[in-house]
This record gives sequence, structure tokens and C-alpha cells, in this order.
Amino acid sequence: MIKEKKKQSLAEKINVMRASVMGANDGIVSVAGIVIGVASAQSNNRAIFLSGIAGMLAGTISMAMGEWVSVSTQRDTEKRALEEESTALDSNYNGEFNFIRDKYQATGISNELATQATQEMLSDDPLDVAVRERYGFNPKEKTSAIAAALASMISFPTGSILPLVSITMFPQDIKLFATVIAVIIALTITGYTAAVLGGANKLKAVIRNVVSGLLTMLVTYAIGSLFAR
Repeated sequence: MIKEKKKQSLAEKINVMRASVMGANDGIVSVAGIVIGVASAQSNNRAIFLSGIAGMLAGTISMAMGEWVSVSTQRDTEKRALEEESTALDSNYNGEFNFIRDKYQATGISNELATQATQEMLSDDPLDVAVRERYGFNPKEKTSAIAAALASMISFPTGSILPLVSITMFPQDIKLFATVIAVIIALTITGYTAAVLGGANKLKAVIRNVVSGLLTMLVTYAIGSLFAR
């Protein structure tokens, strides 16, 4: 029981951390794109600030609802898989047994050893083992849709603050440049953090994150420049 609670706690922490990092990252990119686009069209700080605030509020709600829907859908899918596998074990135990045994054999394990391993694993916790082997997820690892939504709701506006403050507080002649630099630094941090959480290549993750942010700002700057006055 203690081990199970620890696994659930770890899965929940990872879920919240993922939502937090992605929320902050999207907040940085989205609001940076908005304020850069507006700033390239006009120099009115009030208009720039209001557009940034509007983007922040809209993005916060959108990200929170998106996380809630996404995780809820995942939980519903997993629940359905549990129900289907429970029915399959009751009505066709041998078929599920053979599926797991054959899966082990496909990795190079002998028929005798695969059969023994399948028997031992299914005798302990048949439903969890069968679900994990057939559907690829651990039923004991739970994630919370509400926790993910709250994490995004907090992290998105937090990430939005940096480009919003940079574009409105720096002097007119350097505010665009200062905002771009601030955004690059922030995206480097979130890209690196996301790579650490996902076990991905850190340099590639950072480059990918920074490039996507720069492209976003470049596109919105170009569009804003078309309506400059």
C-alpha cells in the first residue's frame, strides 16, 4: 500500500509539473506574440498593455479548460480499458493469458519462461497486469484533471507577465529588442525544464522552444507592421 501511494504521488507530481511548465511556456509565447504584433503597429503603451492582458486572460481560461478536458478524456479512456479488460478476463481468460505470453515470447524469452512469468504475474494482480500489457498504462498511476487545470491556470499568466512587463516598461527605442531577449531567456528555461521532465535531449528541446518562440514573434511583428501607423 505504501509503495502504491508513492507511485500515485509521483505520477500526480509529474502531471502537475508538466502542466505547469507547458502553461508557462504557452503564456510566454502567446502573450509575447500578441504584444510584439501590437507594438509593431503602434507605440501606444495602453493599447499594447490591454491587448496583452486580454491575451493573458483568454489564454489562462483556454489552457486550464484544455488541460481539464485532455486529462478527463484520458481518465475516461483508461476507465473504459479497465472495464473491457475485466470483461475479457472473465469471459476469455485463456485468450488474455496467451496474448501476454506471446508478447513476452516476442521479446526473445523462451516459451517455458514466458508461460511461467505470465502465470506468476496474473496470479498476483491479473487485471492490472493485463491492462498494462495490452493497453500500455499502469492503472495504479492516477492523474487529476483538476490539478492539471489549476497548474495551467496559475502558470500561464505567470509566464505571460514577462513579455507584458518588458514591452510596457522598457523605453520606446529598446522595448522590442528587450522583450525578445527576455522571451529567449524564459523559453530557454522552460525548454530545458520540459526536457528534464520528459528525459529528452536538452539542447534540442531548448533550440526547438526558442525557435518556435522567435517564429511566433516574427510572424506577429510582420503582420503588425502591415498596419503600422
